[in-house]
Amino acid sequence: MFTGIISGLANIVMVCHKEKFSTITVHFPTNLLYNLKIGDSVANNGCCLTVTRIKNDFVDFDIMQETLKITNLGLLKENDKINIERSLKFGDEIGGHLVSGHILGIAKILDIIDKYQNKKIFFQVCDASIMKYIFLKGFISIDGISLTIGNIYKNKFFVSFIPETIFSTNISFRKIGDIVNIEVDYYTKVFFDYMDRIRIHER
Repeated sequence: MFTGIISGLANIVMVCHKEKFSTITVHFPTNLLYNLKIGDSVANNGCCLTVTRIKNDFVDFDIMQETLKITNLGLLKENDKINIERSLKFGDEIGGHLVSGHILGIAKILDIIDKYQNKKIFFQVCDASIMKYIFLKGFISIDGISLTIGNIYKNKFFVSFIPETIFSTNISFRKIGDIVNIEVDYYTKVFFDYMDRIRIHER
């Protein structure tokens, strides 16, 4: 599990496309390497991936075809910056909201409004069915960042970013037209899926 509080930024140094999956090599900041081992789970742009190789500061992750289809990881290229979060451990503070790292889908950046010490970004989800989990003041994870949803219209919504979030994540590099990963709060998804099952059962 993860909290959506980004641990740091990392650079993509290599992307290797294979027959049924891809491998990315990520240059980790030194502070994120502590006790990291093969088999550990790490959120890359909010997507939970398993460490497959560690060599000095370079960490490899394999990405399967299904993950490439529903996330923005298939768009990664060398020198891109991604958000990194190490998985939760017992006793860790939960400063954001609980997320599993299982991406629901993607959204496109429609507009960016920069104001003094504030950035407002408008998103459009690519799969309208995701919108049932998105509501005013609800939690959402965008590229792994724990955020609060602003106003909503049909399959569009916006989020406001404070300076600290802009400075410490890759949102500062995002442009109109970019694709981001979307995951909602774990308990929100469980609740709405449970209610859907009840409605189906009552028909």
